[in-house]
Amino acid sequence: MSADATATLQGEETAALRRRADALEEAVRRAGERVDPEVAEQVLAVLGRVRERLLLGVDHTVVALAGGTGSGKSSLFNAVAGLQFAEVGVRRPTTSRVTACVWGTGSGPLLQWLGVDQDDRIERESLLDGEHEAALRGLVLLDLPDHDSVSPEHRAVVDRVLPQADMLVWVVDPQKYADDALHAGYLRRLVGHEAAMAVLLNQVDTVQPALRDGLAADVERLLVEDGLRGVPVRQVSARTGEGVQEVRTELARMVAQRSLAARRADAELDGAARLLSGQLAPAEPEPARLAVAPVVETLAAAVGLDAVADAVAALVRGASPSAPTFGPVPLDSVAQARSGWI
Repeated sequence: MSADATATLQGEETAALRRRADALEEAVRRAGERVDPEVAEQVLAVLGRVRERLLLGVDHTVVALAGGTGSGKSSLFNAVAGLQFAEVGVRRPTTSRVTACVWGTGSGPLLQWLGVDQDDRIERESLLDGEHEAALRGLVLLDLPDHDSVSPEHRAVVDRVLPQADMLVWVVDPQKYADDALHAGYLRRLVGHEAAMAVLLNQVDTVQPALRDGLAADVERLLVEDGLRGVPVRQVSARTGEGVQEVRTELARMVAQRSLAARRADAELDGAARLLSGQLAPAEPEPARLAVAPVVETLAAAVGLDAVADAVAALVRGASPSAPTFGPVPLDSVAQARSGWI
C-alpha cells in the first residue's frame, strides 16, 4: 500500500472535524462571559463527546453482516474477504465474538471500541494484493454472532454493535427468510434506516433458477410489510461465488461515502455552532455604527486625562514648574470599557 493511501485512511476526515472542534472551542473562549454559562457548558460538552469519538477516527466505514443460524453469513463473510477466516458450520454457534476483516490500517482503536478481540481481526490487504483491493480501503467488515442463537449473550452482542454500523447487511436463506425472530425482533424496529440497509438472499444455488426471482420478490414483500421500502435484495451464493462481486462493488460504493461516525460528529458540531451563534450578533457592526464616545470617556477617566489637561494648562500659564505625566492605566477599567463596547 502506498504511503499516500495510508495517510489518507488514517485521518483526513478526522483531522478536518478536529479543526472544527478546535475553532468552536476557541470561539467559546473568546466570547467569555458574554455567552450564557449554560450555553457555553453545553457547547463544551458536545466538543468533549466529539473529540472522544475522533480519538477512534472516523475514516472507516463499518459494515455489519447480521443473520440467523444457518444463513451462511460467516461463509459469505469469507467469500467477500477472499479469506477463510471466520468460523463456519457447527463451530460458529459456540462463540459470541465478533469477527472483523479490515481493508487498510489504523483501525485498532475503533475495533477495540467495537469489542473485537485481537485474535478475531485480520487485515485484508498485503503487498501481494497491490492495488487490487484499493476500492475497499477503509472498510471494516464485521461478522456478528447469530441473532437467533440459543445463547442470550449472542443477541446482546448483536444489539450492542448494530447501532455503531454505517451499513447493516442482513443475510437470509431460502428456508428461514420469513423467520419472525428477524422481522419482529429487528427489521420492524429499523424503519427509517432503509438507506443504510441491504438484504442478501444467500444459498440461491440450492434453489431452481426459475424460482429465484420469485423468492427474492417474496423477501421484498415481507420487507414492505415490515415498513421497509426500497431496501435492496440481492441474490448470492457464498458456495459458488454468485453475486459476491456485486456485493463487493456495493461495499466499495459505501466506502466512498462519509462514515456514519463522521456524519454524526459533523451534525453534533453543527448543533454546537447553532447554540453558540444564538448568543452572538449575526455579524460585526459597521464601524460608523459603533458608539465610540462612551469608550473614549471611560478610558480618558481611567488615565486621568482631565487632570493631565489641567496640569498642562497650569504649566503653560507658568503656574506649574514641571510637565505632567500619565499614570498607569487600570486594566480593569480597560476591560470594562472593552466589554461594554463589544
